[in-house]
Amino acid sequence: MSSTAIAKTGRKKFNLTPYIFIAPHVILFSVFLVIPLFVGVYASFTKWNIFTPPVWVGLENYKTILFNTESTLYRQFWSGLGRTVLFVILCVPPQIILPLLFAGLLTKKPFGSSFFRSVFYMPTMFSISSAMLAWLFIFHRQFGLINRLLGFNIAWLSEQPYLWSALVTTTLWWCLGTNMIIYIAAFAGVDTSIIEASEIDGASVPQRFWYVTLPSIRFPLTYTIVTTVIQQFNIYGQPLMLTTEAKPRESVFVLLIYIRELAFGTGTPIAGMASAMATLLGLIIGIISLVQLRLLQAQSR
Repeated sequence: MSSTAIAKTGRKKFNLTPYIFIAPHVILFSVFLVIPLFVGVYASFTKWNIFTPPVWVGLENYKTILFNTESTLYRQFWSGLGRTVLFVILCVPPQIILPLLFAGLLTKKPFGSSFFRSVFYMPTMFSISSAMLAWLFIFHRQFGLINRLLGFNIAWLSEQPYLWSALVTTTLWWCLGTNMIIYIAAFAGVDTSIIEASEIDGASVPQRFWYVTLPSIRFPLTYTIVTTVIQQFNIYGQPLMLTTEAKPRESVFVLLIYIRELAFGTGTPIAGMASAMATLLGLIIGIISLVQLRLLQAQSR
């Protein structure tokens, strides 16, 4: 056989099939994520009300949001960001600690463990609308389950600090199961011989958990911490749907609610300013996530 024939037979044939399978995902990802991302960043540098062509204004939107203390937009951005950070601080630690504890208990496979796994995970399958509608009735002042059972007369959804308590409680109930399932799977992969060796060496249960189990699941733990922080920075549905009265509702307006009101609320839309706020929020989430990853990676070395 000649060298030309060998070259022809050795040439790899182009296979179109894999590209056909990934094409729908790439198209949807581009249309609903990549393109809107670039459009949003571009709009943040413009004066735009959605109905007319955007006008380039450079960094004016960012200067107003960050430095113009006399502007209402300055107040909305910083107060909304402050409430968002407060919500993250209140929600993230219990959303990591409680699933760890529940997963550790359920890994021992006590009686009814399968039932409790389902009970803890089931709320994550509900939509935000159905979950908040259920908790609206539970926290109702006159007919709510909590006030009825405990004999309280607390306006959970119209007075502070009860409103923040209601928001954190509903969020934990709704999101706790996801991290718990991840931890259960991670615990199942821990080498039992290491745990048994530490037990023989006299390590107590808390010591075995802290010094043996947790380091063994550091990668799932890192993943859940980062994703949970990102998830709670994007809080929107809970304060929007759980608060029905105007006065307390303003006290839990997080940044995404202000962004939505500016872009699609009543009056003339200020989509350019809303895009600038959204871009800043995205940058903050990205920076915090990178810092978390660096710190967790440094501790795991």
